[in-house]
Amino acid sequence: MSQLITPALVDLDLTATTKEAASRALAERLAAAGRVTDLEGFLADVAAREAQMPTGLDGGIGIPHCRSAHVTEPSLAFGRAAHGIDFGATDGPADLIFLIAAPAGADADHMTILSELARQLMRPEFTTALRETASAEEAAALIAPGGTETESETEPGIESGTEADAPTNEDTTPARPFRVVAVTSCPTGIAHTYMAAESLQRAAADEGVEITVETQGSAGFERLAPGTVDDADAVILAHDVEVREKHRFAGKPVVDVGVKAAINRPAELLAEARAKAARGEVAAPGRAPSAPLDRAGEPGDHFGTRLRKWLMTGVSYMVPFVAAGGLLIALAFALGGYEINGAPSVADHFVWTEADSWAALMFQIGGAAFGFLIPVLAGYIAYGMADRPGLVPGFVGGAIAVTIDAGFLGGLAAGLLAGTVVMGIQRVRIPPVLRGIMPVVVIPLLSSAVVGFLMFIVVGRPIAEAQDAMTTWLGDLSGTNAVLLGVLLGLMMCFDLGGPVNKVAYAFATGGIAVADPTRASLEIMAAVMAAGMVPPLGMALATTVRGRLFTPTERENGKAAWVLGASFISEGAIPFAAADPLRVIPSAMAGGAVTGALSMAFGSTLRAPHGGVFVVPLVGSPLAYLVAIAAGTLVTAGLVVLLKGRRAGGPDRATGGGAAPAEAPAEERVAATAAA
Repeated sequence: MSQLITPALVDLDLTATTKEAASRALAERLAAAGRVTDLEGFLADVAAREAQMPTGLDGGIGIPHCRSAHVTEPSLAFGRAAHGIDFGATDGPADLIFLIAAPAGADADHMTILSELARQLMRPEFTTALRETASAEEAAALIAPGGTETESETEPGIESGTEADAPTNEDTTPARPFRVVAVTSCPTGIAHTYMAAESLQRAAADEGVEITVETQGSAGFERLAPGTVDDADAVILAHDVEVREKHRFAGKPVVDVGVKAAINRPAELLAEARAKAARGEVAAPGRAPSAPLDRAGEPGDHFGTRLRKWLMTGVSYMVPFVAAGGLLIALAFALGGYEINGAPSVADHFVWTEADSWAALMFQIGGAAFGFLIPVLAGYIAYGMADRPGLVPGFVGGAIAVTIDAGFLGGLAAGLLAGTVVMGIQRVRIPPVLRGIMPVVVIPLLSSAVVGFLMFIVVGRPIAEAQDAMTTWLGDLSGTNAVLLGVLLGLMMCFDLGGPVNKVAYAFATGGIAVADPTRASLEIMAAVMAAGMVPPLGMALATTVRGRLFTPTERENGKAAWVLGASFISEGAIPFAAADPLRVIPSAMAGGAVTGALSMAFGSTLRAPHGGVFVVPLVGSPLAYLVAIAAGTLVTAGLVVLLKGRRAGGPDRATGGGAAPAEAPAEERVAATAAA
């Protein structure tokens, strides 16, 4: 196994002033050493990881890192910046920069070495030595595995703060220490996972707390022993991805935070765990779903931020039901005509050789899938707020919303009510003897009763009336008002390319067609939303085709894939372009989306399918006009991107999206121009 770092990968006089420039400077050393095969592709992976969560740590440390197919072997480049670089840490810029490059398929031995480096970064003596050294050779030796002499450390899964360190009572019998189990995990499982574990273990040793940590990282993980979990007084979950097997911690006081909280304030988390245990407060097992939108948010998040995440949790789980049910219904109409919705049940009458029977079958299956939309929306909004205990009252409230014709708005209200009720119940101090039955009996029973009462008796009818009023208003839209609505929906669909704003517009459209007899206005809105959502990737694909010299080789390759993604109504196909050059790409995409949304509404195109892109054009009302609207938006987006990127002779700087040397200049001149920028 090659060395993780060599003197050639060390820069003690890093002159970069931004995190992008610092990553590029260190990545160039990795590329020169043959450890990175595609510099631009690797930097794109680093940027994508940075976008998930800033990699700056308190104490002047920046750790940009990623897994990448462009890395040949686990490697690390180190830079020391005299003036500091902002990597998003709360205490200011970083002067010690560690660029960690891991292959996509690194083995356990390699990942263990990288995890050990992450632990080293939490030791003040290690960082002090790196700040004082004047030799690249000495810095590489310090960073290399076994390069520093350190005190004996506690490995993940091994207890720290043991009974031998605990205070004793008057009978000289060791007092039982407070016991905590913890799980740490981060998106790549390379750095923050192990830093958080080290930080918690050190704080526990200082506080006299007995702690056992399970690190769910890339080096694999060893599960906490069941007996250790049973004996624990509290649980700390420090994570930014799904905690595996978190049902193990049911019935325990749980402190649920992001992984950085454990790195920056471990003593506070231990104190919070003590306080929850003293109050007998039992929270549901911590949540950290795979998508950030599924998280309830950190304690410091504003209410608006948490509300957005709760709502988008419900929408993200609802979308697959919309896609499956909507496409089946659309295919049924294509095969059997719109009158197929009056066909008898296929359970009682089905003829294998009749096309109408197959159309009725697809229509009724799609209708069954559509029947889950509102309950799933409500259930998973409550899940986003209160985890699994919120599912039962959420689904019950959603089903009631369907019963009283409260529709999409009723589902939103039911989910928020269910989550609020469950969170309120969880705050009540419960005797230890009842903790085991709280998640499976008491919480579902009480919360379902309260939510059912509120939906049937208190808020359900006013919401149903509001839903009916909104449906009537949409049905009356015509002329200029409809076009303006198309502009707004187009802007929303292209603003964040599959993000929360995009999902709000999409959920608005699908909610309108998720009924037995949708209005024409609802069908027009669905058509405008899908058409606008196709524009960003199609526009970028066209731009890379007609003016390829304005884009990097990696972007040109992404452009080829964007043709298919755009045609399939996958707006996320434009994300690589927007991430590299947001100030030019996003406004261009929004302009194209607005044009397409306006034209689609003006043409009166309709659509019963909630997904499918160009593959469901046969199901579109006024299909030729619909394709003209998409083509117009694509041309606008591509034209604006080319215009904005070409304003400076030679196109964008490949690292920052700014101006650069002419594309025809030799490679050496382009590198020099990039460094100057």
